Amino acid sequence: MGRGKLRIYLGAAPGVGKTYAMLSEGHRRVERGGDCVVGFVEHHGRPRTEVMLHGLEQVPRSELTYRGAGFTEMDVDALLARGPAVALVDELAHTNVPGSRNAKRWQDVEELLRAGIDVVSTVNIQHLESLGDVVESITGVRQRETVPDEVVRRADQIELVDMSPQALRRRMAHGNIYKSDKVDAALSNYFRPGNLTALRELALLWVADRADEYLQQYRGEHDIRSTWQARERIVVGLTGGPEGRTLIRRASRMAAKGSGSEILAVYIARSDGLTAASPKELAVQRTLVEDLGGTFHHVIGDNIPDALLAFARGVNATQIVLGSSRRKTWQYVFGPGVGVTVARESGPDLDVHIVTHEEVAKGRGLPVVRTAARLGRPRIVAGWVVGVLCPALLALVLAHIDGDPGLANEMLLFLALTVAAALLGGLVPALASAAFGSLLLNYFFAPPVHRFTVSDPKNIVAISVFFGVAVAVASVVDVAARRTQQAARLRAESEILSFLAGSVLRGETTLDALLERVRETFAMESVALLERESDVEPWSPAGSVGPRPAARPEDADVDMPIGDHMALALSGRVLPAEDRRVLGAFAAQAAVVLDRQRLVGQAEEARRMAEGNRIRTALLAAVSHDLRTPLASIKASVSSLRSDDVEWSEEDRAELLEGIEDGADRLDHLVGNLLDMSRLQTGTVTPLIREIDLDEVVPMALGGVPEDSVVLDIPETLPMVAVDPGLLERSVANVVENAVKYSPAGERVLVAASFLGDRVEVRVVDRGPGVPDEAKDRIFAPFQRYGDSPRGAGVGLGLAVARGFAEAMDGTLDVEDTPGGGLTMVLTLRAVPGERTPSRVTVDGEERTGPVGTGPPAPAPSLAPPSPPHSFDRPVDPSVRQKAGPQ
Repeated sequence: MGRGKLRIYLGAAPGVGKTYAMLSEGHRRVERGGDCVVGFVEHHGRPRTEVMLHGLEQVPRSELTYRGAGFTEMDVDALLARGPAVALVDELAHTNVPGSRNAKRWQDVEELLRAGIDVVSTVNIQHLESLGDVVESITGVRQRETVPDEVVRRADQIELVDMSPQALRRRMAHGNIYKSDKVDAALSNYFRPGNLTALRELALLWVADRADEYLQQYRGEHDIRSTWQARERIVVGLTGGPEGRTLIRRASRMAAKGSGSEILAVYIARSDGLTAASPKELAVQRTLVEDLGGTFHHVIGDNIPDALLAFARGVNATQIVLGSSRRKTWQYVFGPGVGVTVARESGPDLDVHIVTHEEVAKGRGLPVVRTAARLGRPRIVAGWVVGVLCPALLALVLAHIDGDPGLANEMLLFLALTVAAALLGGLVPALASAAFGSLLLNYFFAPPVHRFTVSDPKNIVAISVFFGVAVAVASVVDVAARRTQQAARLRAESEILSFLAGSVLRGETTLDALLERVRETFAMESVALLERESDVEPWSPAGSVGPRPAARPEDADVDMPIGDHMALALSGRVLPAEDRRVLGAFAAQAAVVLDRQRLVGQAEEARRMAEGNRIRTALLAAVSHDLRTPLASIKASVSSLRSDDVEWSEEDRAELLEGIEDGADRLDHLVGNLLDMSRLQTGTVTPLIREIDLDEVVPMALGGVPEDSVVLDIPETLPMVAVDPGLLERSVANVVENAVKYSPAGERVLVAASFLGDRVEVRVVDRGPGVPDEAKDRIFAPFQRYGDSPRGAGVGLGLAVARGFAEAMDGTLDVEDTPGGGLTMVLTLRAVPGERTPSRVTVDGEERTGPVGTGPPAPAPSLAPPSPPHSFDRPVDPSVRQKAGPQ
């Protein structure tokens, strides 16, 4: 008998529907006539899951006694004796009762599989053994029940049961997972959106890795040797033309097909600085690739194919995406092009994709900007080859063909080579071509041949005219080429300056970004903007990019003065004179950007001063109104007591004294908040941080509220926190007093604490009217009272002071909606690393000492995800609260 097949429904969290999906699969198999039984399914009191058990045969469970209590487990012997085709076994990671056939349920499943029985089971991602530390860092809960990863990986089928965090929380709120009395606690702790999103991502990534394993297994079974890259690093070669957007989007679609793929867009600029690429188009493409999750790179290189391949191999790329050439057909005589060259030299380890686009064969548009003096060595060599070598080859060809084409035709052919030499190499190769061509015409084609003499005066005139025309044409072509290049350069300069000015005026360019643009445009190593107060003061950098920027203008290769006390210093190479015009525009814009940044800082300072004035105005209003009320009450009570006209009874005197005391307390509270707010505004709050237990501070903060208005839940197992006890007490007191003030009559405020990784949370939960989302930030502003509630006294500073003190202690104070209505204030503090004291827990009526460590205490069944009804590798006590994970 062969081994049975294992199918697992994998979920990110309890309640996503794993058991329901497993039972649905059982019903489908039964309806198809299959022999399917329920080995073990725990419905946890969920009515919909319990209904799904109807109609399925259930193998009776075995009954065990442990420490005087009765339990039930899956009866492996009964299942083996029944011998069904398929067995449904829930909770693969479950720990069996001591004395069972096996310690773990997955070991029971292994026995069933060896017996040839197919098994359908369920497991949550947090129960995988390799993910225990990751799950603990996310949720703050260490999962004690785990299953080895290899057991799950060996499954024949793994199906992910997925559900969005929002949908799962709605299912929880509707009571479909836990009972109603446990819903609020679960939503506020384990089932927080942040926890669920992180667990969901873990599940998706784990299943994706499993899919990669299936792919490798398939390739091995079918002996597939070629590379199938599941994770790619794709390099996109950009020219600065409009086709770049098409290439980036195409690469993005390619990257989306593989998990973890990365896009790197690269623009290769020549070392001569300014190029024909549109800076505006490059900026758009940079933004596009970054929006798609990729990175943009600017590389200097004269040989574009070599530079592109060097970059791709340097970043360990697997693919290169290039666009079809924009050159016209005749332009291919100058070479095969970048795409063909890169594809030929890429080798077997690098795939090259040539993508078609709308700009194919429409011409390159703006040519590479060069002057005649900066043609580059390849162009000059080509000009000399065409001007000297090609006339010699042409003479040999014409000398050995049958028939005489005539001296005029031969002169036209030599003249064409002279023009080509002028186009490629400039004037000097063209002049050499004209002189050499004249000699060749004289020697090979003007009688007497093979002699440097001319017998016919007409031929002398013809050769002379040829030489003169060749020189004239070469000069005209060279001048036209110069003018074309100058026009192209001016066009490139105008585009650069236009885009630069627009971006600066719109405030889109920071000083560092502008200096980086200068460095890229002129192919420099570093750029620095220097300034000084006067002619005798030393230079100081206002901003710089690149390694080893110049500290003084005289230390730089190029310096551009900006006024009397500012200069732009460039290091890397000496710029030609024609580039300084554009550099001057960059320098002026750099000064504008620097001034704008400083003006923005001054405006921010003015805004802070205006805010201070507003607070002072509000303070005066508070003094004139809110402080006057308790003063008037005190004054009236004191005047009444001092009056000789009335004989006060002891009860009346006590009542008046109580009024004086209440008024004084209110004044003390108001003045304290005003002073605290003043300290926060002036930045004079200096916390004295020390390590302390929360239960030493939080109870003291509740002295200002009625005794029966607050429920306090501070576990003893919490780590110590690094805080200023005085600031913490005042912050908690303000938050609790605010919650009590807005809570309905008869509803008590819950103050609970929990441990989350390296942070401790104090949550103050009320059942009041709550605050709409658009007003949540405003309630922390000074002198704000939501809804202008008349209840109680105050100037609207309590929450502002509480948040200010929390931030002064490197903590945070945030607000959340309470599930079911109300508001929850979350005060997050920094925990002190180290061991915590062991907690006393109860297991089966027996008190034990819980585990000691830096992880959170054992989760309570009322707040944690549903575990099996009995788990014996960890103590469980409903009195111990589970720690909430990060949201």
